[in-house]
Amino acid sequence: MLTDLYPRFHSRYSSLPLFGPMLDDFSKWLSTNGYHRHLVRLHVRTTRRLDQALRSRGCISLQEIAREDLRSCCPKDSQEDVWLASTVRLWERYFDERQLLPRPKATRIDLLTAEYWSYLQSVRGASVSTLRQHSWTASHFLSHLGYEASVTRLTELGQDDVETYVRARAQRANRGSLQHEIAHLRSFFRFLAARDYVKPGFDAQIDTPRLYRGEQLPRSLPWDTVCALLASIDQTTPMGLRDYAMFLMIASYGLRASEIVALKLEDIEWRTGRVRIDLRKTATPLLLPLTDAVGGSLVAYLRRARPQLSCREVFLRCRAPAGVLKPTAIIEAFQKWVKRSGLRIPFQGAHCLRHSYAVHLLRQGVSLKTIGDLLGHRSAESTCVYIRLAVEDLRDVALCLPGRRSPQEFPEVRP
Repeated sequence: MLTDLYPRFHSRYSSLPLFGPMLDDFSKWLSTNGYHRHLVRLHVRTTRRLDQALRSRGCISLQEIAREDLRSCCPKDSQEDVWLASTVRLWERYFDERQLLPRPKATRIDLLTAEYWSYLQSVRGASVSTLRQHSWTASHFLSHLGYEASVTRLTELGQDDVETYVRARAQRANRGSLQHEIAHLRSFFRFLAARDYVKPGFDAQIDTPRLYRGEQLPRSLPWDTVCALLASIDQTTPMGLRDYAMFLMIASYGLRASEIVALKLEDIEWRTGRVRIDLRKTATPLLLPLTDAVGGSLVAYLRRARPQLSCREVFLRCRAPAGVLKPTAIIEAFQKWVKRSGLRIPFQGAHCLRHSYAVHLLRQGVSLKTIGDLLGHRSAESTCVYIRLAVEDLRDVALCLPGRRSPQEFPEVRP
């Protein structure tokens, strides 16, 4: 690979004291992960600087390099030296995949969080997304508490410590997010109390933000706006083909971002004309008809834009590193196309397309039961939220208010 990248000067890089013997394999690894040729060359050139920086720190062989040594070469602010920071992260990933770096020693917070993870998984049967959310809250609370420095911080836990953490989180989260995080904290405190790490009762002493049912309307767009947004996506590029197929599926079936990124090639039943969706919240399968429009967009993406990887997920990254998408990537793609379209869309995420789909079906006369089944709702109460947006239908059932009557029209009441 190095001889292909640098036909005349490849020995300049292969002779590096530390990284030289592995630089050829590193270049192949970058290419396999979707990095273009010019990016591979840039990272190879930056490796010379990294090699020199490590040798100046006393590393004389590759076997002596530890994770801390690599990270010490990375600038504190990645924007100060973007390429060096990126190259350091890539080498760390490369070493981890080749198992050439010792795994970092588990900290006290890691061990307690892992114990909590196991409890949630085995006792409560939590899903992977729930496990990650609860573990994130537990880890951040323990870091805020200073548990890593002193184990006694849990036994000395007081109400002021909890309130300080909640106030700090309230400055960065809205009421809905804070309510979820407090629920995670309460669950964590019950776990700690069951194992005698803390005194029982902390879970009942945390105040939660008050949310009112129905205080916010669903984030719905006019259907003409949804169609205009889809039409504005440039389908001449691989990324445009992918994003158009994703957003068309969301607008056609009301899918969540997590369900889009989890869609696999075997979930598309071409012969029977169906799409299988694994609903993330209810953990139940849903079979939907494969429409001509959705099928055509998927065929165009699979033939012309999807990277040739062994991943079974339908939608993959178009930029390096190659791999599967995360739900946050759909949010970023939605914001990008909204900005390019010039449409006045006040919402930041693609979830508004799901709400728009539900309201569109409601205005087409589809029953609430059918809408709830398509959206994967467990109860009709979740679907009834959209009735508030059917303004014309609500006017039909409104009662006429009696006009103002003069005092002479009221019958005289005698004692």
